[in-house]
Amino acid sequence: MSSAPSAGIFQPLKADDPEIVGGYRLAAVLGAGGMGKVYLSYTPGGRPIAIKVIRSEFSEDPEFRRRFQQEVRSAERVQGLYTAPVIDSDTEGSQPWLATAYVPGPSLAHAVAHHGALPPRSVLLLAVGVAEALTVIHGAGIVHRDLKPANVLLASDGPRVIDFGIARAADSTALTSTGVTIGTPAFMAPEQASTGTITPATDVFALGQIAAFAAIGSSVYGDGPSHAVLYRIVHEDPDLSELPQELRPLVTRCLSRDPADRPALTEVIALCHAASGTEPLRQGEDWLPRAVAGSITERVHLLPAPAPTPPPKPAAPVPTEVSAQPPAPSAPPAPAGAPAHAAPTQAAPAKPAPAQPGQATVPTGYGTPPPYAQPPHQQPAYAYPQPPRPQPSYAQPTYAQPTYAQPRPGYAQPGWGQQTYPPAPAKPKRTGLIVTLSVVGAVIGLAVLGSLLPDSDKGKGGAAGSQGSGGGSTGTSASPGGGNKPVDPKPVSYKGIDMPAAHQLMLADNPPRPAEAPEGGSVLYGDGDLYYYQGSVSGHQLGTSNGKMVLLNNSEKGSLATCRAVTRFTEKINLDQLTVGSEVCVLSDAGHIAVATYRGKSGSKESSQYLTLDLTIWRNAEEAKKGA
Repeated sequence: MSSAPSAGIFQPLKADDPEIVGGYRLAAVLGAGGMGKVYLSYTPGGRPIAIKVIRSEFSEDPEFRRRFQQEVRSAERVQGLYTAPVIDSDTEGSQPWLATAYVPGPSLAHAVAHHGALPPRSVLLLAVGVAEALTVIHGAGIVHRDLKPANVLLASDGPRVIDFGIARAADSTALTSTGVTIGTPAFMAPEQASTGTITPATDVFALGQIAAFAAIGSSVYGDGPSHAVLYRIVHEDPDLSELPQELRPLVTRCLSRDPADRPALTEVIALCHAASGTEPLRQGEDWLPRAVAGSITERVHLLPAPAPTPPPKPAAPVPTEVSAQPPAPSAPPAPAGAPAHAAPTQAAPAKPAPAQPGQATVPTGYGTPPPYAQPPHQQPAYAYPQPPRPQPSYAQPTYAQPTYAQPRPGYAQPGWGQQTYPPAPAKPKRTGLIVTLSVVGAVIGLAVLGSLLPDSDKGKGGAAGSQGSGGGSTGTSASPGGGNKPVDPKPVSYKGIDMPAAHQLMLADNPPRPAEAPEGGSVLYGDGDLYYYQGSVSGHQLGTSNGKMVLLNNSEKGSLATCRAVTRFTEKINLDQLTVGSEVCVLSDAGHIAVATYRGKSGSKESSQYLTLDLTIWRNAEEAKKGA
């Protein structure tokens, strides 16, 4: 492979790209994927960061937003040496985004495409670093689900795993169920490709795929259409003929079809150390071939500078208060024909003279006042006491009352004959008290009158009042604004879902697929809309961790209307309360409603315990609860 310069690493922003995201000014485009676009930006201190802006198609899906918020909160807890930490995010804006530390290195996919396969020692150091990253990620209760060469970046001091857990937010949402694919088929595990089951062992399979890809330069399951690759992953053995001999124990164990046969992450690290022989594995700046290391240096040198911040707009001059009083009589008058604002020739006083009673002041900037501020300087009316001339904009009778004018002989009216300034204040009126007493009296009178009316009239009035005061009796199907009844979603039915013990499912998934709770957790405290729990004390239970349930009576027909009307809510139902055909309403906090029909459970002699359900789901039948 040639070591061509990494041209096009940093693409300029286009017309449809935002300039600022969450207060960060964008400097370049780093790339785009199935979930969104990634931009380069900088922190206020000058550290480069990568900002992933989620596609608008996903942000419009309420189920995606709920899951994205959960995954971002979990990802913020991941602080490992081989992960790119999350430093900022906005999960509730019009277009969600996520900011991580920028890693100045190519992805494994890019490095192999441009420089070829890596030597065995680099592959072992790569596998050790990815295994350490997965240990931290799984410790936070996250399964990556989309571990592939494009999500492993090669830094000068080791690999970095990115985009951990974010794929779960998009998995089985309304968008993905209509054809948008999340994840790369060539790096899926057999159980992920066939039944959609996701466990930490799924990431171990992907780790083996990545190690083989780095050593060979291609997928061990071949290329071609997605369905053909997935078939080979599920039914055929990988082609390891070109894999170096020292890497085969590691890759063979990781690529076991049965998740139980795959090694734990601690075993993966031990296998890597065993494969290195007498040379200990130590991360350092020499862990990559020279050509790949050179591309890292090149990226550092080509890193665009932070986008310039536009200069602030010039601030308006700070206004000061100057006296509008004309020069004193002793001052020489302004020359004839001079503008009214011409300043006298004498020096300005050290302190401005205090304004006289009734004297107006006008604001002006530094230096010569603008012409439009000059008319007040031409008003001689303030040289002696007299009523102010009403201005056109204040020509209201209220402002012309004698109370507000200075006294002048001959201007007195009855009751205003004082000749001193200021005039005596008018006697306060008790208008407010009179109005208050009038209102109280009216209320008492209406109450007395209402008590004399017949009971039937009062009943009619009460009924009318309750309907007109908010439509509380219109039912849950009424629109918030009291308009027409919204159209109910169409039901979708799924038959014969086998749910193993300690598994949960989400009503938004299409189809709903039982999955285990996060590693180290329990379905009792998970986020499943419906789960099956088998306890030594509490027995077998069907429950929900994300909503409420109602066991319907024999007389109640399982339907959307019935589930909306019943109120005998619970979160757990013992299986001994169920018989074949029993129906249970499930109302999730995300707004989905389902009727689960119980079809029985496995026998006591079977190796695994599971129950069988039929599901009828009305998705987005209600408004999602806040924070759900």
